[in-house]
Amino acid sequence: MPNRTTLKFLLLALALCALARGAAFAQAPDDARVLREGGAAVARNDDARTESATREGRLRVFDEVWEQVRVRYFDPALRGVDWQEVRRSLRPRAADAGTEDELYAVLRLMLGTLRDPHTRVFEPGESDDWRVQHYVSVGVSVREIEGEVVVADVERKSEAARAGFHAGDIIVSVDGEPAMSLVARRLAEQNAGDSRPARLAAVTRLFDGPLDSTVSIVFRRAGETKERSARLRRETRTRVPTFEVRREGGGVHVVRFNIFTPAVAEAFVRALGGELKGARALVIDLRDNGGGEAEAMADLASTLVEPGASLGRFTDREGRVQLEPFTRASLVSSADTFTRFRGAVVLLTNARTASAAEVFAASLREEGRASVVGEPTCGCVLGIRERHALPDGGVLDISEMDYHTAGGARLEGRGLSPDVEVAPAREDLSRGRDRALERAVEMLKMKERRASKPAAVSAVAGG
Repeated sequence: MPNRTTLKFLLLALALCALARGAAFAQAPDDARVLREGGAAVARNDDARTESATREGRLRVFDEVWEQVRVRYFDPALRGVDWQEVRRSLRPRAADAGTEDELYAVLRLMLGTLRDPHTRVFEPGESDDWRVQHYVSVGVSVREIEGEVVVADVERKSEAARAGFHAGDIIVSVDGEPAMSLVARRLAEQNAGDSRPARLAAVTRLFDGPLDSTVSIVFRRAGETKERSARLRRETRTRVPTFEVRREGGGVHVVRFNIFTPAVAEAFVRALGGELKGARALVIDLRDNGGGEAEAMADLASTLVEPGASLGRFTDREGRVQLEPFTRASLVSSADTFTRFRGAVVLLTNARTASAAEVFAASLREEGRASVVGEPTCGCVLGIRERHALPDGGVLDISEMDYHTAGGARLEGRGLSPDVEVAPAREDLSRGRDRALERAVEMLKMKERRASKPAAVSAVAGG
């Protein structure tokens, strides 16, 4: 059975996964790129610092990444990728890399052939506190709608807001290149195919670039022909875990959090005895939730489902079950006692609902405990046992385990389809309308009205 540290990283997706870098601005915007900072994920000595400064050192790093993936990846066939050919074609580029950034760009290109956002590499010096992420952003969050890149949100008081960007605007071009052409080029450069996760990554990283550099963006309002332009600076921002509760009336409460951590699970337990006390139904908003810790996910599920329910199985490359989390009567994340919530539950999902959030949603639905409303999830559900330190102090994460729900469904590459699909339109974003939330609240209120109707009484007259 994996230890607690293993569980911490088992479903880690939010702060480290490229797909989970976009969201509302309590989270990292779509163009967010992890920023290297002091406090390396794995401490390195002076010898490690010079490892990638020589040709031999760079080759040691490259070969270590290549070999670790070869022997540890959950799929022995490496998803059909000719791993030997990948090594042959990219090893010379790693040897000739002029800088550490160039070396890691080659490593990411190699790992990109696997089309797996969980298998990834981090340069020496990147922060290891995945709950608090420092990132680079222009302050604009985007998504793809009806074949166009559309602004989903704009950070308040940002340079982008002052430049006139609004939710619902269409991105026409980035540094002179049509937005959708840039998406296609990014997909081709990464050999990433056109899967949902790969396409999402290409869109969310549309404005990627070095800190303090600028990007020229042409955009227009939906329904208008006039184009506007702005040059935005890529600046440092911070995303922290969030947890919020609000009332929607009729006994319905909405709970939203952006990551599964022990602190979030504890906050939910406290809310059950506080803001949620007396709630008759819950909407749990998992949109833009990129995952987190398996233990915290199991604890949250345990507040809604009776003990002993399987939350699925994680298997290694030989097909052996390495972990099968269950709901439980007492929580690991919180010493507080809790009263299990027994009212109706609806979960909201979208394409950025990933990893542990997908496991949570799929498990609750299979248990008949919740309905799912919104958009199909990311399909990014693989398990990481532990992080691997590279010779130069960099860090490698490898997907070592596949996941199937208790009912046998595989989510990786497929995602979870909602019971009721509600995708936002450009007009919704422009007007600030959340039709998925509206539908979820409507479903719960209707269910509550049906439950509260007095049962019909039939009288039989005797004679």
